Amino acid sequence: MHSGGGRVPVRADQRRLNGLRRWSLTVRGVVQGVGYRPFVYQQAVARGLAGWVRNTGEGVRIEVQGRPADLEAFLSALRAEAPGLAVIEGIEKRDLAPRRGHRFRILESDEERPPRPTIPADVAVCQACLKEMSTPGERRHRYPFTNCTFCGPRLSIIEALPYDRPRTSMNRFEMCEACSTEYGNPADRRFHAQPIACPACGPQVLLLDAEGGILAEKEQAMRAAGEALTAGRIVALKGLGGFQLLADATSEAAVALLRRRKRREEKPLAVMMPRLEQAQAYCKLSAAEERWLRSSQAPILLLRRGRGDPPAG
Repeated sequence: MHSGGGRVPVRADQRRLNGLRRWSLTVRGVVQGVGYRPFVYQQAVARGLAGWVRNTGEGVRIEVQGRPADLEAFLSALRAEAPGLAVIEGIEKRDLAPRRGHRFRILESDEERPPRPTIPADVAVCQACLKEMSTPGERRHRYPFTNCTFCGPRLSIIEALPYDRPRTSMNRFEMCEACSTEYGNPADRRFHAQPIACPACGPQVLLLDAEGGILAEKEQAMRAAGEALTAGRIVALKGLGGFQLLADATSEAAVALLRRRKRREEKPLAVMMPRLEQAQAYCKLSAAEERWLRSSQAPILLLRRGRGDPPAG
């Protein structure tokens, strides 16, 4: 239909779309289990962009729409400001036709495409979670399975990709209302943290005897396990992703017993120390080794022996 001036009328919503662009982005690399989707969401919302983000077998897929300058700034941030644990191998971009919509959302993962091996490593507990665990009155006080978007198990709990809670060993623990609120709150550090848990809804600590009988639970179980270690016994610790055999590293008899049971007479055993200063007392650390021990990965390192009397192991 033509107006009296011979022009075709344009709908108001179409005029708004004329100044916008829409992109499809595929981000490849280590981008699942590192807080990348919450990061993308926050970057998009901060710039007033519309669209969505989801995990796929290839990595992370994004559709995003907005003004060209905002889109360019968003694309730059995907690399330059990515979470510290993310490794961006490449970002593919193609143009799409703009469409109506003002919200940005995190969608359920796409399972149609075959997964690529982009599984992140487990991450050492962060300072915020450590503070929460050590503060009386916090609902996760002394809860050993505390984690957030920036720390906690990843590789050890994944059963399949894309990385989402139903495809991890946490799939049988339904989130309580408080955890669900944290999970869905963009301002919370547990926003879309897949292993999120608390004492009310998550895994619990049990101390079992050799036949599987329950000896103690929760706080009493942790205390009794500590007493068993102090007494020179071996404790098999089952976490979210596997077992560790524990012994008192300062006891020659306990370490000898562990070596006999593992049939490992010569190879070194991993020694856990609560603070870097304690490791420095027993070992010679280079600047690079100190950085690794302070890092979020906190890997096991093979270090040179120092002057202090070493643990028995």
